[in-house]
Amino acid sequence: MPRKFGEIAFTPEVQAAQEQRGSRQTYERYIANGPDSDTITPKIAEFIAQLDGVYFGTVSSNGYPYIQFRGGAPGFLKVLDEKTLGFADFSENVQYITIGNLSGNDKAFLFLMDYRHRKRIKIWGRAEFVEDNPALIEQLQMPDYAATVERAMLFHVEAISENCPQHIPIRYAETEVAAMMAPLQARIAELEHRLSNQG
Repeated sequence: MPRKFGEIAFTPEVQAAQEQRGSRQTYERYIANGPDSDTITPKIAEFIAQLDGVYFGTVSSNGYPYIQFRGGAPGFLKVLDEKTLGFADFSENVQYITIGNLSGNDKAFLFLMDYRHRKRIKIWGRAEFVEDNPALIEQLQMPDYAATVERAMLFHVEAISENCPQHIPIRYAETEVAAMMAPLQARIAELEHRLSNQG
């Protein structure tokens, strides 16, 4: 089990809950002997490159979590180095809740989900928005995507945890379904053509 994950997630309150329910010693041993898991490995980078959406969590000044879905073409979430992720932040509903939250508390969370392969990765870290760096914004811009980029969003990795696939439903994106259906539709069209010629 990742050591950095345990240091962040297993607060005194969580440890007390584990102690009361009999799992504390097991987790304590896992964390003590586990790897740091606080960098983007090539395997995780490959996983990230295939994602077309992520869940991005921040914390408000009144202590409530706030989760947003951020999406784009595969590759919109970019690995800038082994400790830094980034994506272009597009114009949306101008509520600026995430921006406001990060102004007061830069702690953030990324929940990465691949429903097709039933895999998920959790990433803890610190996030910042950058509005005055055209070169960085250009680096994160998605080619052939017309939306206006308001800022760059950077995520500095502190801990990573990969979870088991239990209870994750298998789901496919529309483009994946279309690709799977294309040969079948072509075959149907071919058979219909043959039948019409026999008539």
